[in-house]
Amino acid sequence: MEYYRWILAFHIMSFISWMAALFYLPRLFVYHREHSDNEGFVEVVKIQEYKLYKYIANPAMWATIISGGAMLAINPSYLSSGWMIAKLILVALLIAYHYSLEYHRRVLAENPNFKSGKFYRFYNEIPTLLMIGIVIFVVIKPF
Repeated sequence: MEYYRWILAFHIMSFISWMAALFYLPRLFVYHREHSDNEGFVEVVKIQEYKLYKYIANPAMWATIISGGAMLAINPSYLSSGWMIAKLILVALLIAYHYSLEYHRRVLAENPNFKSGKFYRFYNEIPTLLMIGIVIFVVIKPF
């Protein structure tokens, strides 16, 4: 079981990296949207959005999913726990949010007036709420 702790450590590091990307990408969308009249700035932000999504968010998400799956394979009894089912539902919502960011990135690249900066400020709160739920289910195990 010693390797389980190594997988858990990797899972936590991957999750932190994934969350950092999910927190920052919508903030870039705010800058993109609110400075759409500055072409040079928007071009730089587009590159940052692309690289953050492709080279940080995607690998971190997959590392989180794979390491989480490995821990469940080692300890499948967790799947009969209510807290784990609730956590996995929130993780599924987080994955859906992740892919929605790619949609917004692509649309903003073509139409910088797609959504308002205010929309992205609120949209940026979704991963925070999901993360709070995930951490509470894992640490507190309320059911």
